[in-house]
This record gives sequence, structure tokens and C-alpha cells, in this order.
Amino acid sequence: MTRHSGARCGDELCRETRQAVLTYAGRVPTPEDLEREHTLATAVARLEALRVRDSLATTRDELEADGVLPGPGAFRDALSAAEALELLALTEVVARKAGYGRQLTVRSARAAGASWSEIGQALGSTKQSAWEGHQRWLEAAEESASRRRQLEARESAPLGDEQ
Repeated sequence: MTRHSGARCGDELCRETRQAVLTYAGRVPTPEDLEREHTLATAVARLEALRVRDSLATTRDELEADGVLPGPGAFRDALSAAEALELLALTEVVARKAGYGRQLTVRSARAAGASWSEIGQALGSTKQSAWEGHQRWLEAAEESASRRRQLEARESAPLGDEQ
């Protein structure tokens, strides 16, 4: 899967993302699929484009309430099921990427001499909550790295040496 260029991702339904949605062999792309494909900026741009289309779409009920009989093309602005599911997955991607960036910034703030009280205040929480959240992130990162190392070791082991 190719990474988005980021240029004008919100325009014209983002042709790159539309094509990407179609290349998952008929299945819904997962947050993991989209996370590899998007930077935070392109994920936010695509999410915003879909969110705006979704919020401005006219539904059948709205047309019927206005006395308009829906005809062909009446729902052209509405999201397809695939796009709605992509929007949902993108919200998770953005949350993950923002959370990762937040923890990297906590680490930078500590390295620059900020106290846990100051970090907690900047996050709108207590120093204990800020510290505990960062510790959970560090533990999860170490666990992930450990799993990755184990997987790499298994993949590089000669056949017959699998454990």
C-alpha cells in the first residue's frame, strides 16, 4: 500500500484513498491498514472530507419531509457504507496517531526539564495521571517491541528450528 502524498487529500473524495478502499479485496479496511497508509495530516484531511460530506448529506427522510420524491442521484452526497466504515476506522487512526504524538511530546517535555506537575497541567490532569499514562504507554511500547523481536526471530530461523 502506498502512503498518501498529503496534497489536497480532502478534494474530490481523495482518489488515492478511494482506490485504497477498493484494494482491500472487498473487505473493510481496518485501522491498522489505514494507519500504515496515512500520516496524521492525511488521515485528518480524509476524515474531515468524509465527515463534512456526511454532515451535509441529504437523507431520504429529509427529502420526503420536504415533499420531494427522491429520484436517481438524490443521494449522491451521502456516504456509501464503505466510506462510512472508512470514516469510522479513520477516527481510530487519528486517535492512535495523536495519542502516540502526545506521549512523544511528554517525553520531550521531560527531557527539556518540565516537571510532572507541569505536564499534568498542560494535559488538563494531575501529575500522577500524566505519569501513569506515560508509564502505560512505555510498557505497551516495550511489549510491542518484544513481540516484534520474537516474530522477527521466528521468521529468520531456519526451517525445522521453529519453537
